[in-house]
Amino acid sequence: MCGGGMILAIYTAADTGSAMRPQDEVLAVPGRGLVGDRYFAGNGKFSERPFPGREITELTLIEGEVIEWIRREWQLDVNDVDSRRNLVTWGVALNEFVGQEFSVGGVRLRGAGLCEPCVSLVKSPEHRHLLRALVHKGGLRAQILTEGAITIGDRVRLTPRVAAAGAYSGRRDYLGTASSL
Repeated sequence: MCGGGMILAIYTAADTGSAMRPQDEVLAVPGRGLVGDRYFAGNGKFSERPFPGREITELTLIEGEVIEWIRREWQLDVNDVDSRRNLVTWGVALNEFVGQEFSVGGVRLRGAGLCEPCVSLVKSPEHRHLLRALVHKGGLRAQILTEGAITIGDRVRLTPRVAAAGAYSGRRDYLGTASSL
């Protein structure tokens, strides 16, 4: 990801199963989530008893390109809101963020794990097979590291890794000898 992506849409839901509501801006709070969202209030499906792989539910993201792909390739009537993810991005490969620090605008986040597809994306029983097609394309769960506002249009960028003091920053060629970048 060179130049980064951007936030296309922001959604929150007050309770499990309640409608996702579009927002222009949200406040992200470490350890809690997005103000106004079900997980911030402790009302989310995974709030009381987190399932393995879903321990971090502070913030979820999905690529807008995945929603477009579902519409185009599967000819299904789905929208961003149907994903039930908080942030919809464009121009960024979210799978690359697992285990990485990144920023959305001025808010620092850490990719906690993939957010596998929800049944909500396949609105009818005849499309249940779509869940298999969406494995590893359902988005990203993220931990909020710094408090701040997230707005539509914010840039999404990986945080550059800072080399430890005195650490070698070159690469090795195929013979195992050091070469500079």
